[in-house]
This record gives sequence, C-alpha cells and structure tokens, in this order.
Amino acid sequence: MTYTRKSAQDLAMTVLLYMADRPDLIGGFLEASGLQPQDLRRAAGDPDIALHILDFLLEDDRRVLDAAGDLEIRPGDLMAARTALAGPGSYGWEI
Repeated sequence: MTYTRKSAQDLAMTVLLYMADRPDLIGGFLEASGLQPQDLRRAAGDPDIALHILDFLLEDDRRVLDAAGDLEIRPGDLMAARTALAGPGSYGWEI
C-alpha cells in the first residue's frame, strides 16, 4: 500500500490504540518517550507523535509481526507509513 502523510498518521493512531490495549507495549512506549500518560493524551492529537509511535513499534521485529497480524496489515505497511511521514532515507537507507 502507498501511504500519504494523512493515511500514515491514521495508521499510527490505530497503532497507538492497539498499544494502549497492551500494557507492556504502552508502558514501553511511555518509558522510551519519557511521556506521562496525561502527556500522551495531549500529544495524541499532534501529527508529529505519529512518527515516534511507528519508530517504537519498528524497533522490534516481534512487535511489528504481532501488530501487523492483529491489525490485519502487511508488516511492510508499518515501514511504508513511517517513510511517508519522515521521507525516504530517513531511516538510514534510501528507498
């Protein structure tokens, strides 16, 4: 799937809701980001948080595979969405 910035942000918000239902994931995200739950509630409406959400998920292959399966998307869609948000080459390689 080809992602626009808007569709990538939408996927990131879906991922955030997915993580919110999994205490280990949302706890890990909060710890990694330094956000408190109340900060995350405010930041959820900010499009810039989308990139951080996808980056956190993409740090671990198991997270990617589990999320993709549960959300019924291809694992590569998560990276495609991230690229739509940050641009090609933003993750250390050119696409």
